[in-house]
Amino acid sequence: MEKTMRTPIIAGNWKLNKTISEAVALTTALKALVAEVSDVEIIVAPPFTALAAVRDAIADSNIHLSAQDVYSEDSGAFTGEVSAPMLKDVGCDYVIIGHSERRQYFDETNESVNQKVKAALAHGLKPIICVGEQLEERESGQTEAVIEDHVTGGTAGLSAAELLSCVIAYEPVWAIGTGKTATPAQAQEVHSFIRGLLTKAYSAEVASQLCIQYGGSVKPENASELMAEPDVDGALVGGASLEAESFAQIVKFDQ
Repeated sequence: MEKTMRTPIIAGNWKLNKTISEAVALTTALKALVAEVSDVEIIVAPPFTALAAVRDAIADSNIHLSAQDVYSEDSGAFTGEVSAPMLKDVGCDYVIIGHSERRQYFDETNESVNQKVKAALAHGLKPIICVGEQLEERESGQTEAVIEDHVTGGTAGLSAAELLSCVIAYEPVWAIGTGKTATPAQAQEVHSFIRGLLTKAYSAEVASQLCIQYGGSVKPENASELMAEPDVDGALVGGASLEAESFAQIVKFDQ
């Protein structure tokens, strides 16, 4: 499958930012700026508290709603957690799973990522599965080993059909919030490696259909260059998604 057959997916991960009123204001401004975009899947991922308000703000628009995390169980005595049925009920189409910050600060593992992915899929949510190496791992030549570990661990036990309901987001941890960005060639190298892993695990046909996002300090200035690479199919955007204008410019990378 040619890259042109894969619809680019641009997602804004707001992280621990935006009150409800701020979230609605941002979404309302964004909605107007991207209203004419029809060839990109646009996603916003506000904090849990703003999901319902943002859902209402993007009603009848071309913007999809994502959560930033999910718990692996549907219900029970798990204080502070939010389940896949709850996210589906509030209007989410997507959920980010295994973000590097979840791995770094909240002890997320491949096993917990895999459990969450399966829980999300069971309730019709599309997981955005994050993978990526830290600076010391890249500098010691471990990038491919780390990526293979994250990809195979996160997708373990998924059927081809389940995999095709997922998105993989490659986030070089050393390029998140640091101002550093992987060069387009560096991003392409890892994206191609990921697609190769999935070709071996599933098939070339399946791997060619999967969207692989890049998620390391994407900005309006570098989006089009990154997206020009043959295996870079979208972006998971952090800081630049907190302003409607900058995120809209990334969404319109090809214009």
